[in-house]
Amino acid sequence: MSKIRDASHLAAELKRIDSKGYKAYKDIAGIYRVDDFTLFVDYVQGDPFASPSKLRLRLEAGRAQFPEELFENPDRKVALEDYILRAFDAALDRVAKGNRGSGKSGMLAVDRPGQQVLERTAVVVDPDYVEVRLSAGLPARGRRVLGLQAQKMLLKEIPAAGRSALYCGALDSDRMRDFVLSVENAAKLRRQLSSMGAVAFVADGSILPRESGVSERPMSRDAAVPFGAPPTLKKEVSLANGGRASGMIIPEGVTLIVGGGYHGKSTLLEALDRGIYNHIPGDGRELVVTCPTAVKIRAEDGRQVTGVDIRPFIRDLPNRTDTGNFTTPSASGSTSQAANIMEALEMGADALLVDEDTSATNFMVRDMRMQLLVAADKEPITPFIDRVKQLYRQRGVSAVLVVGGSGDYFDVADNVIMMDHYRPRDVTSEAAEIAERFPTGRAGESQGGMPRRNRRHPDRDSIDARRKGRIRVKTRGLFTIQFGTETVDLSGVEQLVDYSQTRAIADALVYIRRYFPDMCIYDGLDRLDQELDEKGLDVLSPFRGHPGDYARPRAIEVAAALNRLRSLRLQKTEYMRTGGG
Repeated sequence: MSKIRDASHLAAELKRIDSKGYKAYKDIAGIYRVDDFTLFVDYVQGDPFASPSKLRLRLEAGRAQFPEELFENPDRKVALEDYILRAFDAALDRVAKGNRGSGKSGMLAVDRPGQQVLERTAVVVDPDYVEVRLSAGLPARGRRVLGLQAQKMLLKEIPAAGRSALYCGALDSDRMRDFVLSVENAAKLRRQLSSMGAVAFVADGSILPRESGVSERPMSRDAAVPFGAPPTLKKEVSLANGGRASGMIIPEGVTLIVGGGYHGKSTLLEALDRGIYNHIPGDGRELVVTCPTAVKIRAEDGRQVTGVDIRPFIRDLPNRTDTGNFTTPSASGSTSQAANIMEALEMGADALLVDEDTSATNFMVRDMRMQLLVAADKEPITPFIDRVKQLYRQRGVSAVLVVGGSGDYFDVADNVIMMDHYRPRDVTSEAAEIAERFPTGRAGESQGGMPRRNRRHPDRDSIDARRKGRIRVKTRGLFTIQFGTETVDLSGVEQLVDYSQTRAIADALVYIRRYFPDMCIYDGLDRLDQELDEKGLDVLSPFRGHPGDYARPRAIEVAAALNRLRSLRLQKTEYMRTGGG
């Protein structure tokens, strides 16, 4: 460990290099005692326009005095770290002066969280200390050091934010406790869904609509319709930290969400696809929870597909393409949706969430008239309507579908929920009666049972992030990864919610090469999850000391990125029996 110097040493160094060339900032890398804190200057940028410098501010546990009960298990620890992060972020807004020179000069920032509570690297609560990791744009005029301004940033503003957020006594203890327990309630309720025979729970009083189509923040309670469960689907549950909550369960099986346009169908489904995450108190979706392996499925024209068995849905293509080992650089709507489903099943998905609006029409259903016009032997697509029931009966995989235009799905539905002015009604009996009175006349088109699950073994040499001999990985926004020489498009991976998840996925793609080809994709990413559980997200970082700005993605989303690598090749494909068929 480097020698710990006094704050006076850092102040003197910054005074000494004032007005020198920007690279003189490299001299301040090290560890300093600043008041009660330890300040780590882990990485110093080489230019005011380059990526910001990386710092850590640490406070010993004996001074911080956060009660151990608030981080005694993983759920509580993640929640407490998130709460501290939000407090530190708010404190920076109050005390930091902001831009004060060229480029990113004067910028102080942490990995700002959104409405979801995610496992992150930005704050660490440890039995021995609490630590916040932040980025800083060391100030310059042109490319000349502004040493006195840097003194204010490092020796005044950052410690001031620390005093507001890293001492338990500086925070509202009741609010902090309520935050932690609220998150734990949701996490434990989600883990109980399977024993309840449910894929989701939506609490009464939840506010599902968001304030706009580009915001995750809730619509105001004055404008929104609070959720209320229909009596036939209402269930009361006990919460982990006392108290009870009532709400609507979505049972396992095939559930349709129907209703008129703009009555809340897609809003409910979107809340369910976000229900894999915990939410902050006040979000309105605190107790909207979905089984942790639920996957949103859509058509994704143009995506890369490598070695996926899509025969349950696509067979006998006219060009004799092998759909048992389907590979294409540009999938169609139907073949991409089939691949998305089979890849989700490969990763152990227990529920599929599907919106008719983002699906390929010919993939979802072929009605009787079309069957009469185009004979089955001329149509390579087995529509989803003829597989969705098999998926549940033979594989235990449930489906929740928003359906606005095809009543044919009434024949395969176990439950039908109608959204009427954002209020749900159980119309299962009415839908069944309509199905009986007005038969569709269509013939089922499934051929045999669902096949065994793929075990695809990637060639590690095809997962190559090198460009000009060096590993180069970066992200651009939520849905784009630059991986070596290629760009990975994740715009069809709709359950990503945070830029920092994308950063973690990008570095995870480099990290998981070590598992292949000895392991299949599922086993390799299961191993990654185990390592992240044991060692934390820091293991993904190529930097020592400061691990970067990461939020934890699911293995399912890491697999989705791997599957969209255009360079991906397979060593072999096996099959794993998963019951039935």
